[in-house]
Amino acid sequence: MSTLTQLARAEWGPLYATLRDGLADRHLRAIPLTLAAVCLTAAFQYAQNQSWGYRFVQNIGCVRAEDPLWLALLRTPLSLFVPALDLPVWGALAQILLVFGIAEICLGWWRTLVIGYVATLAGTLYARVGIALGYDNWFGLPASDAAVVDTGPSAAVVGLAVYVCWRYRAYATGVLVVVLMVVEVIFKDNLAGKEHLAAIGGVLLLCAVSALSRHRRRGGRGATGSGLPPIRS
Repeated sequence: MSTLTQLARAEWGPLYATLRDGLADRHLRAIPLTLAAVCLTAAFQYAQNQSWGYRFVQNIGCVRAEDPLWLALLRTPLSLFVPALDLPVWGALAQILLVFGIAEICLGWWRTLVIGYVATLAGTLYARVGIALGYDNWFGLPASDAAVVDTGPSAAVVGLAVYVCWRYRAYATGVLVVVLMVVEVIFKDNLAGKEHLAAIGGVLLLCAVSALSRHRRRGGRGATGSGLPPIRS
């Protein structure tokens, strides 16, 4: 066995086994949330490009930092599925199908939804903090970004990717995702890029809480097992 194959198995072996078993047992029934998310995103994309649907989509699923906080929080759940108008929708649909699908098989639909929401909410709340800090601060944003629509599905996609990599010990892949997001901000310093970093921060905090909780449970009953994540089938 070559060194490259060994590294690939160490990095993606548990994740691959979970995906293989999940799809073999249930096929498309393994990803109902993902399929619903793809359909909802496509529907929102179609509607917001129509004269009759643009205002409707803006009112129920588009979040800006200038919005009242209560209204932003009310719109945030649906904002996960409203793609950016200035980007090709097929990219958003492919990201959702791939990353949401992997997460749903590995974590279950409700954890996927919660983690995706946490990532999106972290980006939404960061936008307000960044504007308050001002553009002369590296963590800040220009006041004009208050009128920019928050990132849509991409924050949830990035957050889920990092969480799944942590959960299945694909650490090199997770670090690569983080590095790519940092490079994005360095070369394209905009609201979306910094919201992606905020989403990663929110998910890493979730990982830390989860690890601490698991450590305390193991400490209470003694360390047993291999420590690897359970394989869903």
